[in-house]
Amino acid sequence: MKKSELKEFLDEKVILYNNPKFIESDPIQIPHRFTNKEDIEIAAFLTATISWGNRKMIIKNASKMMELLDNSPHDFILNHQEKDLETFQNFVHRTFNHIDFQQFVKSLQNIYKKHTSLENVLLIKDNSNNYQNSIHQFKKIFFEIDHQQRTQKHISDPLKNSAAKRINMFLRWMVRNDKAGVDFGLWKSHKASNLSCPLDVHSGNVARKLKLLLRKQNDWKALSELDTNLRKLDKLDPVKYDFALFGLGVFEKF
Repeated sequence: MKKSELKEFLDEKVILYNNPKFIESDPIQIPHRFTNKEDIEIAAFLTATISWGNRKMIIKNASKMMELLDNSPHDFILNHQEKDLETFQNFVHRTFNHIDFQQFVKSLQNIYKKHTSLENVLLIKDNSNNYQNSIHQFKKIFFEIDHQQRTQKHISDPLKNSAAKRINMFLRWMVRNDKAGVDFGLWKSHKASNLSCPLDVHSGNVARKLKLLLRKQNDWKALSELDTNLRKLDKLDPVKYDFALFGLGVFEKF
């Protein structure tokens, strides 16, 4: 397929999948329940954190998380007492358990009280055109308070060559303004042109079939290769093609 044909094909798929109907079956529905900026970003961050495995189970367990946060995530995170975290005892999503959830609440409280916001902590503060270093710095800040070692595995580090799929998905939700009502575009200090595709099995396989990606592993090196090729198709909004790659993989079994 020529570049112009590929762009036309993928642009059509973006229009097909980047619309409000997509929300009904996707974990992004959880932050869409809220209207306050901080509630949206906390709900989105926690949902993205457990976004691996069966999508229905992700949605079910992310809903449970919101219930445990009294459906007011920002207020709960700022004002909770230690005893309030006891209600988390039975929470588990795959390898993310109540210990991890409790730690995430404490780390988020530290970020909002000491570092102003998630938006500020994840901002690219060097001359980079991607989030590799800022995600690495974010992880350091997230775990600067006392924590159990086991919880560290739930935030990826791109400097260790992780594709950081879940944080990149969270960033897409927060930064990209798709004008279709799916992604939020809440973080005005960030640029959509710096975003990377949330690379998973589905998007990776489709990208390889379309020759957008040659590397076989789904790691940061593969993500950089995919970034380069998607930015050739749209340098201002490269991750809109996540909708096309994901849709082709999950819904069309491309």
